[in-house]
Amino acid sequence: MIREIPTINKKNRKTEKYIDIPKFDVEFLSLDESIDKSMIRKNRTSIPHVAEPDVVRHYTNLSSKNHHVDQDFYPLGSCTMKYNPKINDKIASNPNFTDMHPDQSEEDIQGSLKLMYRLEQMLNSITGMTRTTLQPTAGSQGEFVGLLTMKKYHEFRKNNKKIVLIPESAHGTNPASVILSGYEVVQVKTSDEGCTDLDDLKSKVNEDVAGMMLTQPNTLGIFEKDILEISKIIHDVDGLMYMDGANLNALLSISRPADMGFDITHMNLHKTFSTPHGGGGPGAGPIGVVGKLVDFLPSPMIDKSENDTYFLNKNEGSTIGSIHSNFGNVGVLVRAYCYIKSLGDEGLRDVSRNAIINANYLKKRLSDYYDVPFFDNTMHEFVISAVNQKNKGLKALDIAKLILDKGFHAPTIYFPTNVPEAMMMEPTETESKDTLDTFADYLIYISENIETKLAEFLESPSNTPVKRLNETKANRELNLNWQDELSDNK
Repeated sequence: MIREIPTINKKNRKTEKYIDIPKFDVEFLSLDESIDKSMIRKNRTSIPHVAEPDVVRHYTNLSSKNHHVDQDFYPLGSCTMKYNPKINDKIASNPNFTDMHPDQSEEDIQGSLKLMYRLEQMLNSITGMTRTTLQPTAGSQGEFVGLLTMKKYHEFRKNNKKIVLIPESAHGTNPASVILSGYEVVQVKTSDEGCTDLDDLKSKVNEDVAGMMLTQPNTLGIFEKDILEISKIIHDVDGLMYMDGANLNALLSISRPADMGFDITHMNLHKTFSTPHGGGGPGAGPIGVVGKLVDFLPSPMIDKSENDTYFLNKNEGSTIGSIHSNFGNVGVLVRAYCYIKSLGDEGLRDVSRNAIINANYLKKRLSDYYDVPFFDNTMHEFVISAVNQKNKGLKALDIAKLILDKGFHAPTIYFPTNVPEAMMMEPTETESKDTLDTFADYLIYISENIETKLAEFLESPSNTPVKRLNETKANRELNLNWQDELSDNK
């Protein structure tokens, strides 16, 4: 029998028999003298009264209930949840980095500036871009910065552009960023091969097109083989090509965005370069650009003087302005620097090669049991469909819940939206063949036993801290008020 562990609120020990901490018997300054009256709490807090061991155990238990890549397999498609070497954490935790102030004197932080200057050079080498800003602290913020840079370029050239094209399989942040930057979104269809439909693209390109946002490889995990032609089509109307770098993990030291015709690319350092971003952070989304866009990048940029010192170049010029603190998210930048420096060019190439072979191996193992709508040209991730399983009573959502019961994180489900019952998987390069086989064996087991075990399967998850919820009731009787549980203890 599984032991039910009560929440910390239910462990509240303040009763009539409970002995609280004695009142202070020393004199304090009057509240009227020491604290502004408007800042004084009028009611007692509803924090539960518990012993210190209960508090420690509460947070320790919470930490173990959150799945993370150090716990087990995390095949979350498009999120690149790879192992993070602990040496990177140790170096990034050095007080010389963690205690640095955004406005600290440049003379005092030459080492940090040198690291970030060299990191930019590394990223330029990987992408083929001319300059890279390290300021953006998320891929989504990077997208916004890239689009503002695109807009600044067109304003500088007095182009009256209104539209940004995106594929129908684009990440959800793409259309959001486009709208936020003041452009209109126009979707481009997907071909039978899972790539951009060239005929549909050509029919939608005109002088109003400011550019195109395209993930390479795309969200289906497929390399856009017609990328040079796509880039030419966009450039012919003085549009810019923007590469969503969410899938850069497939290209390292193999292919460079600039060589494909991209003018702007963001890099999710927290995906590709070793900082797993479960839980919503931390992140870093540097933006690299070709030469004609350098002047529009956020200010300041880190530059090197003739006497080999490093400084913040605050040349305002045509820049879009500052979008974050001078240095961006330093902890993630340091980890990325360590990761790239440790691996080198050939090591990075091996990262992508192993990510690609892991994805293709897992796809092949599952292909006899699940529909794979786009089988050829898979790179680092792939999408399967659970349509056949749904016809037998088990949806992609149900399969995801079963996977949670096995101790794995579920893959991305119902995305991309152009694949019914989609399950997008990215095993990354850091998982062993044994792990992939265990995962594949369980998915195959699920598919083979739907008819005989459907009722049991629909009860999952049963081994997780939160069991199977009544989804209909949860939606109709939505209650997110944390105070309700406290009221039960009054």
